[in-house]
This record gives sequence, C-alpha cells and structure tokens, in this order.
Amino acid sequence: MSTVTIHHKEAMKLVVQKLTDAGLMQEHAEKVAEILVHADLRNVNSHGVLRTEHYVNRLNAGGINPKAEITFNKTGPVTGVVDGDDGFGHVIADEAMNHAIHMAKENGVGMVTAINSSHCGALSYFVQNAAEENLIGVAMTHTDKIVVPFGGKDAFLGTNPVAYGVPAKSHKPFILDMATSNVALGKILQYKEEGKEIPEGWGVDENGKTVTDPSQVVSLSPFGGPKGYGLSMIVDIFSGLLAGAAFGPHVAKMYGDLDKKRKLGHYFCAINPAFFTDAEAFLENMDQMMAEIRQAPPAPGFKSVLVPGEIEQMNEERNLEKGITIASTVHQFLTN
Repeated sequence: MSTVTIHHKEAMKLVVQKLTDAGLMQEHAEKVAEILVHADLRNVNSHGVLRTEHYVNRLNAGGINPKAEITFNKTGPVTGVVDGDDGFGHVIADEAMNHAIHMAKENGVGMVTAINSSHCGALSYFVQNAAEENLIGVAMTHTDKIVVPFGGKDAFLGTNPVAYGVPAKSHKPFILDMATSNVALGKILQYKEEGKEIPEGWGVDENGKTVTDPSQVVSLSPFGGPKGYGLSMIVDIFSGLLAGAAFGPHVAKMYGDLDKKRKLGHYFCAINPAFFTDAEAFLENMDQMMAEIRQAPPAPGFKSVLVPGEIEQMNEERNLEKGITIASTVHQFLTN
C-alpha cells in the first residue's frame, strides 16, 4: 500500500476544509481535526484522519448535527451532564472533560457524563488534557455491538474503550488508552485499507471462527477472555446506563444507518491528587515508579521494559518533526 507523509498542521487544514465544506461550523471542525491528528501523531492511525470521509458521509446523510448547541447541566458539586445535541463526539467529549477538570480543581473530583453524542475519537486526547493540568483523567465510551461475549458466538458489546491519564513531575504523563476487544475495529479497517492480513485472535467470522482476512471479520474478540469481557460491560454501564444512553446491541451502528443520530454516551472523570495526598510527592512518586519500571530487566526477546503509552509518545515526538504518514487513498480524499 502506498502512503503519503505530510506535516500534521497541513493534515489539520485539509480535515477542517472537508468538514466545513460538509456544513460543520469552523470551531467544531478545528477541534475534530485536532483530535484526529493527535491520533495520527501517536501512530494510532485507526482513529486519525482516516475517519474524515466517514464523518463527511454522516454529515451529508444527516446523522450528525453540524450546528449542535452543546449544553452543560451541573447536577451537583462534582457532577454534571453534557447534552451534545447530536453533534460531533470529539467536541462534546472535550467539553465534558473540561467541566470535569474545572470541578476537580475546585472540589477534588469531577465526573461528567455526555449524552446525545457520536464517535468521539481517541480517548487518550481527553485524559492527556487532564494529566497536563496535574489531574488524573479517566474516560470511557461505548460503541455499537461488534465484540462477542466470552463464550458467545454473536456480537453483543462494542469495543468499549477505556483510558487513563496520570501526571508526573519530570516525565511525560502516563497514558493508557485501550479497547476492551483485542484490537479496536478501526485497526481492522486500517489493515483492510492497507491490504494486510490481521493476526489470529483479532476477529471472527459469522461462525465465531477466528480469521486473518480483515474482509471476513464479522465480530471481534474480547482481550483476555472473561477479563476483557467483564471490563467491557463496566464501560457500557458507565458510559451507557449511567448516562441514560443505550447499551450493547441497542447502540446505533457507526457504519450503517448514516442518516440516524447515534445518541452515544460517554463518561469522564478528573481526580485532583492534592485532595488525597501531597501533590508534589505524588508527582515525584510517579516519576520514580516509571523510572524503576524502565530499569526492570527485560525478558528474552525484549530490548527494554516500557511504560504503557510510551511507544505512542515517542511516535508523537518523531512525527511532530517528520510528519504523519497516511494511506494515499486517504490523502487523495482529503485533497480532492
């Protein structure tokens, strides 16, 4: 598969242009583009500008409100609900986390659910924003059914990702962003776009049998068997049931019914360490913890032990300088 490498700011301009041409307001288009490029900088291309064409199709079909008026209802000292008015999930999620951050700074904790939303992109963006404010960030979102429950044949849950961001003093924040399936659906789509086979255990066909051809994937498998399955249910409870949104098989499809509003729910939490312990000591201990993990002796076949999210952070540092690499077909869509 041929690829194109472009500067991340150029990619943002191209995405903004495509989205505004489809009717999205400039401010929202810029936020969506920022979050998509954030993913590409980290080489999480499955959640990057690859998604732009799908978003444009949804806008054109009426499945996303291009003029969404996002509102916030503060329900308590540390709680609130953001109503996204069926707009872009990226913008809605950003607003929700910002409110959680504000409450955590004032009262130690902030927890916000979001309703009437849509796909919000890489959760790492939102928890990183909390970590950069010296807060612990937590984010969850449900998705439409694509993952089989442990021991099951048919899909019931979504990939249901969860993310955590934890600040440190001199090190970059600890960022963990993972799907509760073996891989995110976007990763399967990326391999299909690139014409590559997927590893065994990523996806199954209609009979529940694992396949390596991404075009044959009907459902995904939970990571770690019953553990990933259980965690996926927790994500759906927090971002679906707690938000008053749908769950599991009742969540509207992302790649079907493009004219329908998805009504997704999200959950965001910000925690202020200063309300629980000495803030400086917490940051210093995070530095020490990550440093000691990196000094741990590697197992055979490994060069070193890395902290979760460290590879993505190294990718970002490199790609900020060298540019992001995307499929030629994606670049062609953005430039035509």
